[in-house]
Amino acid sequence: MNQIRIITDTASDITREQAEAMGVRLVPLTITFGETKMAMDTEEDFQAFFERLYEEKELPKTSQPSPQLYLNEYETARKNGEDVLVLALSGGLSGTVRSARLAKELSGYDRIRIIDTRQAILTQRMLVERAVKRRAEGRSAEEIEKELLEVRDRMVVCGALDTLTFLRKGGRIPPGLDIIGNVLEFKPVIELKDGVLVKLGIARGQKKSRQYLYREYEAVPVDKDWPVYTGYTYDSAAGESFFRETKERYQLEGCRMYPVGGVIGTHVGKNCLALAFVRERNN
Repeated sequence: MNQIRIITDTASDITREQAEAMGVRLVPLTITFGETKMAMDTEEDFQAFFERLYEEKELPKTSQPSPQLYLNEYETARKNGEDVLVLALSGGLSGTVRSARLAKELSGYDRIRIIDTRQAILTQRMLVERAVKRRAEGRSAEEIEKELLEVRDRMVVCGALDTLTFLRKGGRIPPGLDIIGNVLEFKPVIELKDGVLVKLGIARGQKKSRQYLYREYEAVPVDKDWPVYTGYTYDSAAGESFFRETKERYQLEGCRMYPVGGVIGTHVGKNCLALAFVRERNN
């Protein structure tokens, strides 16, 4: 195996156990309710976060990792003679990538490559998994970086939310609109586009919101060299149902399902369903 230290952050929703199995270093974003920090190390932590989210009147605060956390990883890599590849949460959502870059400047170590993935959750995970695969194949850090930079803007991750409440708390819709929308069962549909969350539209009811996600998938040719993933927040039964429906609808052999944690979950709340895939080139 090439001596490449792959580093990502907890916005990927990769658990500590999964990171260890892949040989990936995981740097945490900090999520706090008042003075209480919420760990995002396990899927059980994800569930506990959403339970707390619904108990609190205010949204938690999410803080980017300190440069020191990255600097520690870089210093270890220098001692081991490793190259470093950092796959950071979208710079449009967080200053995480800036922390990684500042730490590189402080380290004086030139064998560090930092990628603003412009992604989060499922698609950020895909990039990490591809980097791990290429490392095992003996590819260099430069070769892996080139592939990931080419594909990152072809990635699509969109989600159907169960409620407007958390978009309102985050200041993304006017006060009071969430009450009206929730009574009428309006389901916002969002996408991570150009590195930031944007609204695709509003669907009436859960069934129509799922169809909205499927329309996004069917709108462009899909790159079969990459997997299709589904995701969910909190409600594993709804997540499993959506996963099975998606897998059967498109006859997807490599489709997988993953829970979404608190970094993005802060803004989407419980019972969000997500779909992630990669467009073909030139589309």
